[in-house]
Amino acid sequence: MQLRHAIACVFFLSATTSLCQAGDPPAFSIDRIKADVKYLSSDPLQGRGVGTRGEDLAVDYIATAFEKAGLKPAGERGTFYQSVPLMAVQTGPKASLTIRKGDTLTSLRLEDEFVGVSRTQVTEDFDAEAIFCGHGITASEFGWDDYKDVDVKGKVVVVFTNEPPSGDPKFFGGKALTYYGRWSYKYEEATRRGAKAVLIIHTTETAGYPYSVVKKLQNVQLQRAADAPALAFAGWLSASAGGKLLANVGLTVDEALKKADTRGFKAIPLGVHIQGHIPTTAKKIVTRNVIAIAEGSDPVLKSEAVLFTAHWDHLGMGQSSIGTQSTFNGALDNASGCGILLEMARAWTGQKAKPKRSAIFLATTAEENGLLGAYYYASKPSIPLGKTAINLNFDTVIPVGVPESVVVSGAERTTAFPLVQKIAKQHMLDIEPDKNAHLGFFYRSDHFALARGGVPAFSVYPGEKFRGKSADFAKKQMDDFIAKVYHTPNDVFRSEWDFAGYPVLMRFAFDIAIESANAKTLPTWNQGDEFRAAREKK
Repeated sequence: MQLRHAIACVFFLSATTSLCQAGDPPAFSIDRIKADVKYLSSDPLQGRGVGTRGEDLAVDYIATAFEKAGLKPAGERGTFYQSVPLMAVQTGPKASLTIRKGDTLTSLRLEDEFVGVSRTQVTEDFDAEAIFCGHGITASEFGWDDYKDVDVKGKVVVVFTNEPPSGDPKFFGGKALTYYGRWSYKYEEATRRGAKAVLIIHTTETAGYPYSVVKKLQNVQLQRAADAPALAFAGWLSASAGGKLLANVGLTVDEALKKADTRGFKAIPLGVHIQGHIPTTAKKIVTRNVIAIAEGSDPVLKSEAVLFTAHWDHLGMGQSSIGTQSTFNGALDNASGCGILLEMARAWTGQKAKPKRSAIFLATTAEENGLLGAYYYASKPSIPLGKTAINLNFDTVIPVGVPESVVVSGAERTTAFPLVQKIAKQHMLDIEPDKNAHLGFFYRSDHFALARGGVPAFSVYPGEKFRGKSADFAKKQMDDFIAKVYHTPNDVFRSEWDFAGYPVLMRFAFDIAIESANAKTLPTWNQGDEFRAAREKK
């Protein structure tokens, strides 16, 4: 990167890096970040599984680091912790799923061909008609309804994840995935319609990751209210299993997906029943968010805050793809984000001139299970969401050099975007559109839970331009990560990683937060945005 900003000075060749600008700049220590990432992803933490000894070690480490940084507790009862009550739900090894056509039974193999869990949180047995509902989307604003003229109450809904392909930003967001494309939406919509179960046919193209990723090692859910509707089974089918099911109406997986992508799609009864036996055990667990605060200097505005987030959890211990017991260390996902969060906290408290608004530093639990810790915080925030200026989130930052561009998907939808653009320009960073927007990353990390609560929120990632690297370097790194590392035991700390770019990303986010903390007014979502109404209610 070439620094053309007159008051900028740097590069990141030393262990401790300070980016110089007017005032008293913080120092970001690469050595401290590396130590945090290395410890949080070490074997003694056992993959930081929710409700495990690994959780205890992780949250205590983070809380201690916050305290050493000079932050104050912002959790319950004067502590750094916020208890998050959940249910650990486990599908038994004798679970079965069978396609019944007349007297012909075709059994599917657990894990190899289907995975999933009971959302009623009890053992379920069912025998219900199966119906193919395309992408399982009802979106009146786009003139799309996969459930038109069909009643799926008590039936097994079969769908693909993702959404109809589009190059038009006004139709399902163009190439960028909207929430309609997320697997979580598929389950939610079918539940609203009274379905008995949902089976999502997996393809790497539609999901954005291999089938091995959906083989959940654990399943953690919010505790279900007694009268709340829930699916007897929320599951995934491998492409081969999906092919067996669709063959009953003469379709291949590719042919069915093509139909699902076509405007005017009509649901297709599959002429079979799905028999399910889902033995289930469930137990209450209490996991923890870690929350700290640096109070602002203004006697009025300190009741408002900027919010930094990163999730501490990963997948714990479990079976690897070759059947051996393995530790899913989660060095990149998301010890990397935690390392950034902790160093940002140290830098924030190291400022001589305190910003007017407070700053909340939140390490969330159960992100891997559907952003549950972030949703819980959003329901019980330390500072009301209506008084939370902005949320900057850090999740899976691959340390491979110095970025010359950033991705801040979602920022352009907020009134904070001119500020984001200004700060990027000051740091000589290009703002890139998210090249992986079709994979729906905006909906897959904790900032989404805060956005749903109305907070202008987005994750901060490096873009595809790296100093001294080829144009396809970053894409190759991401492709390799998704194919070989993501949610596998290969996500381990590597001594050869190049953390030199972390301070670039951190300085950029840091300055956005400082200016947001000192601004006269709070930002909001742009007029007409899906999250604007939630902001206005706060």
